[in-house]
Amino acid sequence: MKVRRRNGRREDFVREKIVVAVFRAGGSVRRARRVAQQVERALAGNSVVTSERIRTEVLDRLKRRDPKAYRGWLAYRKR
Repeated sequence: MKVRRRNGRREDFVREKIVVAVFRAGGSVRRARRVAQQVERALAGNSVVTSERIRTEVLDRLKRRDPKAYRGWLAYRKR
């Protein structure tokens, strides 16, 4: 699966990028790995996804399961 970034570039999907981002937002490593796996599974049928779609998928999961990490992710995006 490829990711189309906001600048138009395409790159390979890398699950670890989600893991690192969720962890930096305040989620546990376990939660971060679980969210990354769920997002990858949800998007698996697509050959190309946007970075915004990935962000939306991650935030949907964090909002329901880890409000602290959800707020941390939003705070990071505002900087």
